[in-house]
Amino acid sequence: MFEIAREALGVLHEGGALGVAVVTGVHGSTPRAPGSAIAVTADGRAIGAISGGCLESEAYELALSRLADPRPVTQTLGGEPSLYRPGLACGGAVDVVAFRLAPGDDAVAALEASLADGEVTLALPLGHRIVRPRAPRLVIVGAVDFSPALAAAGRALGYRVIVVDPRPVFATPERLPAAHEVHVGWPDAFLRGLDISAETVICLLTHDERVDVPALEVALASPAGYVGAMGSRVVDARRRERLREAGVSDEALARLRSPIGLDLGGSTPAETAVAILAEVLLDRAGATGRPLTGLAGAIHRGSED
Repeated sequence: MFEIAREALGVLHEGGALGVAVVTGVHGSTPRAPGSAIAVTADGRAIGAISGGCLESEAYELALSRLADPRPVTQTLGGEPSLYRPGLACGGAVDVVAFRLAPGDDAVAALEASLADGEVTLALPLGHRIVRPRAPRLVIVGAVDFSPALAAAGRALGYRVIVVDPRPVFATPERLPAAHEVHVGWPDAFLRGLDISAETVICLLTHDERVDVPALEVALASPAGYVGAMGSRVVDARRRERLREAGVSDEALARLRSPIGLDLGGSTPAETAVAILAEVLLDRAGATGRPLTGLAGAIHRGSED
């Protein structure tokens, strides 16, 4: 539901109504999680999706029907497909609640609140609730040419993107339009004042030891789940030596992902952003990083298929 909030609010603010279907539970292997939603406007336009495509027609019709009949309903979609009904190709199923959303409804206020950073609970009809935890932070140290692409990719993955750089000419919202926050200041001081958790990702993209070493001292002493630094192997070796001289332990240095990212063969800013965030996802999930074609077992973690 949170994924479609901005577009849905745009329709409501213009006086339009929406038929909405929201996933409240999943069974077996499914490509989407609870909270995934599809909304349908009065002129038949679809916003969002609840599956990888297998159930969209059924969900669309269910959401559309709520425009004519506003009573909320629950339904299970999917399961093993048959000649007469669609299903998820993977055999999974999803429970959905479908309802109408119109200007003035109580649910609109809750939808507005969901756009703020922080944990939000969205109350749905028939007693269903969807909780969105606080967005994890992606802190990018350095407003360099790779930073806009990493900020955009990180935002697409649901991170709250923060960029910090001591140079005011480069650290501007205009140069970093995808960042939620852009700060001018010394990164080590900024990181000391930040509430860093195990969900925090810190990516150092600078090549200046005056910035790198103090920032990495703070980052590696924090509980951040991922700390990476860009640079060649020569730069990495020199930077690690400076960190040892500053008193950083070998145990802490073992946490440093440098050179940053996976070896995907890319070099452009966009390709580099993919390589960096692929490593972040790999670390977060504890996955293998190997092609799925060479693996057995469940594709979606936590499922049976």
